[in-house]
Amino acid sequence: MFGGAGVFGLGAFGALTAFLILVLAEAMDAWVAALIVTAVWGAIAGVLALQGKHKVEEAAPPKPEQTVETLKEDVEWAKRQPESVRR
Repeated sequence: MFGGAGVFGLGAFGALTAFLILVLAEAMDAWVAALIVTAVWGAIAGVLALQGKHKVEEAAPPKPEQTVETLKEDVEWAKRQPESVRR
């Protein structure tokens, strides 16, 4: 169902693009109208890409605080053991 929704959504976006070009073509040459619509879509895509990049950078994997603390304790414990036990 999501695949079908994606296909029809893409079709609707194409129809909207054609509509916008046709509306603008009433006031100017069709190639200029198509260029304007393409530039607007490109600008929107660029802004969304930059926002997505920023969100991905923010979503760095969380540091497992408890595990880090436990490992530090284990290292300290191992350092306190006599030489004969460490072998």
